Amino acid sequence: MFDVGFSELLIVAVIALLVLGPERLPKAARFAGLWVRKARAQWYSVKSELELELAQEEMKKHLQDAENSIKAPMQELQSDLQQAENQTNEVFAGLEREVVTDMPSLNEAPETESLPEAAGPDAPEAEPSMPEADDAAVEKPQQGALW
Repeated sequence: MFDVGFSELLIVAVIALLVLGPERLPKAARFAGLWVRKARAQWYSVKSELELELAQEEMKKHLQDAENSIKAPMQELQSDLQQAENQTNEVFAGLEREVVTDMPSLNEAPETESLPEAAGPDAPEAEPSMPEADDAAVEKPQQGALW
């Protein structure tokens, strides 16, 4: 910053010794050192705050980029999902229309197909798939019983 060499510092020290004298020179040097330290501390504080703010801005920029890179595929997936939902609704609506239109034809069908007598005179009788439970044979648990 300043191009001050040893010879220039020695000249300034000799002039300060002549002007201030040997009694006030140590106090003045301490006072100057204190102000230099305060100025450096203030400079480093400002510098660190600026670096911190720049780092925060950079982090915000990276987060915004990451958010944008996530939002684009997400919006694409949402549109695909919406299309699939619309297609599914169309298929269900078509099936529902078919069921509604087929319902009257099912009601008009003769019920003789399900009767065992309609199968023919030589056909064996169909046995029930589940035997009927005898109400007396089934034990009913008493109230308050666990088993």
